Amino acid sequence: MLVRADCRTCDRMALVVRAVCEEVGEEWATVDVDGAADPELRGEYGDRIPVVLVDGEELASWRVEPDALRRALA
Repeated sequence: MLVRADCRTCDRMALVVRAVCEEVGEEWATVDVDGAADPELRGEYGDRIPVVLVDGEELASWRVEPDALRRALA
């Protein structure tokens, strides 16, 4: 999950991602685009944070549907 510090929308989305990942037994992590080692992340996703990536592919930005995340992780 791509995030930005002090982002309430990121915090809300992280709650959904955490719950679904715990439910299906998947690990997840956050990357702060402003402090990322890859500056291209901020250029590509910076205006759409938060973003959920699954296997490197964008699944959702701003809001993620739990069922869509479950399907993507299946």
